[in-house]
Amino acid sequence: MSTDADLIAHSQQLSATAAEATRLVADDLRAAFRAGMDVEFKRDKHDPVTVHDRRAEEAISALLTRHFPGSSVVGEEDGAHEGSGDVTWYVDPIDGTANFARGLAFFCTSIGAVLDGRVVAGAVLDPMTGHLFTADLSGAWLNGEPLRSGGTKQEAEAMLLTSYPAARDLAGHQESALASFAGLVTSYGTVRRPGSAALSLSHVAAGWADATVGTSISAWDVCAAQLIVQQAGGHYLPFGGEGWDHPHFAAYTADLEPTTLTQFVGDLQQ
Repeated sequence: MSTDADLIAHSQQLSATAAEATRLVADDLRAAFRAGMDVEFKRDKHDPVTVHDRRAEEAISALLTRHFPGSSVVGEEDGAHEGSGDVTWYVDPIDGTANFARGLAFFCTSIGAVLDGRVVAGAVLDPMTGHLFTADLSGAWLNGEPLRSGGTKQEAEAMLLTSYPAARDLAGHQESALASFAGLVTSYGTVRRPGSAALSLSHVAAGWADATVGTSISAWDVCAAQLIVQQAGGHYLPFGGEGWDHPHFAAYTADLEPTTLTQFVGDLQQ
């Protein structure tokens, strides 16, 4: 029977492998950035993909399954591949593809590891800054240094990062969605729409932003970063379903008093 110490040690190995996999593709992403590229679209014009997304995911998946044979991999671009082992990896090779494709330096590679339905390890790398956020069951780190999610207490002084409202939020609910967004803009000192859920969550974990909200996200968007936030002492509130991979989330630092954010979440659940 494995002990808690065994599980922590295993999570640390998984986190180290996730970090290695993010670094594996970083040079190629930096080289491609602002170099000109063809862009295709998946569901609609709001959902771009490039050859670099697909190439990075292929390289990452190969490394993960080499280090942990039998792993299952759930990737944004290549879908789910079920293995015989106990580890499932959630891979977003470029979270923030629209930014990457247009030359806006706010995107990342995100890799999380799940055991028995529990997220136990993750890594998020911003290849343009070199900021590597990692977490396992013993804590969270930024470039190897312990991470604490702290910041301002009052929303009126706080920075909120959000993708809300996205086009899907506006479809059929434009008036209420815009009213909800107006409430956030009015209540928070600063609201920004940077375009990467994983990197926005990582900034909350570091205390560089105070809160973030995402809607209609996928599991690979948040698998690693939600663990990083929580292991750094911040709060992660998934809603809209069951389990850690809810389609909507709100997150905030250990210090923030999220009155408006809590009301926002409640309104969206009605």
